[in-house]
Amino acid sequence: MIEPCRIIGVLDDGTEGLTAKVLSHLRRADLVIGASRTLGLVAGHLGDGARTRELMGNLAGLPDRMREARARGERVVVLATGDPLCHGIAGFLRTQLDAEEYEVLPNLSLIQLTCARLGLPWQEMKICSVHDRDAGEWHQSAGPDHGLYPILRALARHDLVGVFTSADNSPSRIARMLVTAGLTGQFRPAVAERLLHRDERLVTNCTLEEAAARRFADPNVLILRRVAPPARKVLFGLNDRSFRQRRPGKGLITKREVRAVSLARMQLRADSIVWDIGAGSGALGLEAACIASAGYVYAIEKNPNDLDIVAWNRRALGVTNHTLVPGKAPAGLETWPDPDAVFIGGSGKALSELIALGLERLRSGGNLVLNLVTAENLAVATAALTQQGATWDLTQIQVSRSRPILDMHRLAAENPVWILCAGKPEHGKTAR
Repeated sequence: MIEPCRIIGVLDDGTEGLTAKVLSHLRRADLVIGASRTLGLVAGHLGDGARTRELMGNLAGLPDRMREARARGERVVVLATGDPLCHGIAGFLRTQLDAEEYEVLPNLSLIQLTCARLGLPWQEMKICSVHDRDAGEWHQSAGPDHGLYPILRALARHDLVGVFTSADNSPSRIARMLVTAGLTGQFRPAVAERLLHRDERLVTNCTLEEAAARRFADPNVLILRRVAPPARKVLFGLNDRSFRQRRPGKGLITKREVRAVSLARMQLRADSIVWDIGAGSGALGLEAACIASAGYVYAIEKNPNDLDIVAWNRRALGVTNHTLVPGKAPAGLETWPDPDAVFIGGSGKALSELIALGLERLRSGGNLVLNLVTAENLAVATAALTQQGATWDLTQIQVSRSRPILDMHRLAAENPVWILCAGKPEHGKTAR
């Protein structure tokens, strides 16, 4: 009978942390594959004829090497760190090998060991890993393709998050991202440095700001615990006063009533990708981000005075699935992913071009929504939609709001807004 390949978890205490069964498999192995660091941890406990082979980053070829050695009747061991199925190599190998070809023999996960050191129950923890590649520093215009973004999204949904770090993606870098994202005071870090080494240390007495400027010894694990109760966010129908607007002057904001109808016509789902073209104060795009909490909003605004306003509004609302880039559309939109919904609130002289681009890039079943306040732009927009062969409809929103007059109230009219909508039909369906 050909034995399965054993995927064995090893920690920095080497063979001291292995069971007798695991040690037996290790000593009987003909071929032991692993990173140079893990191979060094077990070097004195291999059989006399055992061969070792370093991974050297050639992960894609590992399954074939395992199969070839197994076909020769060799006993194969692959070394991993901790629990090989917790952000480890076994997660990849199980997708490449048949079930009878391998057996996982886990050790303690470093996250589990860290929680044990902290006396912290971890059954509800969300675990993330950034130990793969250098993600670079987080910045205001970073999006979901940034390597640290999964941590930010995990913190939006969980009170306890554990992170497998790396020398590049360190606790300090992660803390700097959280400070930039406005999460100061909401989470407190704990870092376990060099677990199972003689100089092991737990750092539990620093804030995010302090952690952002501190160096931590490698290797380490980061735990983030919520210390302030999460805000109960309003997802829809936010008051106009919730947003900062440009001053002096009237400011650029899509009013609540118009925003509500526009968002309804965008038909957002939890995971929608949204384009917000001509963000202004960011009100509509930020409210869309609250609704599409598992999706993402890409916004663009040409007026430099509005950029800081949008950033302030984003932090005030605690929104992290939103990116604003400075610029004049359509420049830069080619790098954005195809959207489920496009909102055009400002267009300059490129209205026809933006409509054509929006319709072209919309995903099946997506919706294009425009807010227009002049008859001239309405004429340009309907002509462009007709030229593109789109099915469109038009709604005018004219709202009056109450205003005090002495000890009574009167109604004062807001400027009317046209809401122009077009959809890209789902395959096999007519336009909505």
